[in-house]
Amino acid sequence: MADPAFPMSGSFQQFPAAGPQLATPIERRPSPLAHSQHASWPDELFRYAMWACAAFVLVILALIVYELVVNSRLSWNAFGLKFFAGQEWDPVQDHFGALPFIYGTLVSSLLALLIAVPLSLGTAVFLTEMCPVWLRGPLSFFTELLAAIPSVIYGLWAVFVLVPILRMYIQPLLAKTLGWTGLFEGPPFGIGMLAAGVVLAIMIIPVISSLTREVVSAVPSHQREGVLALGSTRWEMIRLGVLRNARTGIVGAIILGLGRALGETMAVTMVIGNRPEIARSLFAPGYTMASVIANEFSEATGDLYTSALIEIGLALFLVTIVVNAFAQLLVWSVTKGQPARGNA
Repeated sequence: MADPAFPMSGSFQQFPAAGPQLATPIERRPSPLAHSQHASWPDELFRYAMWACAAFVLVILALIVYELVVNSRLSWNAFGLKFFAGQEWDPVQDHFGALPFIYGTLVSSLLALLIAVPLSLGTAVFLTEMCPVWLRGPLSFFTELLAAIPSVIYGLWAVFVLVPILRMYIQPLLAKTLGWTGLFEGPPFGIGMLAAGVVLAIMIIPVISSLTREVVSAVPSHQREGVLALGSTRWEMIRLGVLRNARTGIVGAIILGLGRALGETMAVTMVIGNRPEIARSLFAPGYTMASVIANEFSEATGDLYTSALIEIGLALFLVTIVVNAFAQLLVWSVTKGQPARGNA
């Protein structure tokens, strides 16, 4: 017989749940902040403020380009593209050509890269792959501290320290051993294209080194472990497992250092000699695009003279923007925004 406590009918008997029971259920009340009439205006205000900040940077860039283009029209109309191929710079006769300044800018920047790239790569590899942990932080700090030194300090150091060393020791030695090349001939004045290249190299070392360190640190650890597992030495691991995978970003770091060297003004102006000529020897004085603007803009008397200097500034501005944008793209293609991290 069925137990009366458990009826067999189709109806299901409800049993009280265990535990304390609340007299009334809790009502879910909507948040007054989320459903307030004034809840959306702070977010809208913040969004528009951020858009305004981003647009402000683009507006400033557009205004700079506009002013350079408008104020260089007189020179464009007078010389056209021949302005960049002319070698004569005669403000008295209103004859202007920018080729000596383009030549001086390119030669001094390329010379700086020849000196700075090996030193920067060596510093970056040492910091990421070989440096003891206790030394990595201080050495990284002092390397990047070079970028914070004002360029005029570099110029003063070059005038009083670097130029005498070049004049008394380095240039006579180069003229004696490599004078047959034609690159190291002439009187050793100390001041000239070689001095400008050395100063620029010292100034761009922290730029190339820090970016290269970031790129090398972004290489996955399993690349290093895989190469070492095959029996490779540390040099082979760095060459095959690290540098090969980071080569695109390293090229970007070098190009970014080139962009930094192209626009440097004060330190180069103090040691390059400031003579608008094209000479084969690195001992000879030269002139750069940034230096001629810094030296002569305040002394420009005629409208055509001023317009020619502004046109040089426009060319320098566009070249620097393109070089830096291309370098940033190469660095980003490797790092993908990852922060630099040291390897234990």
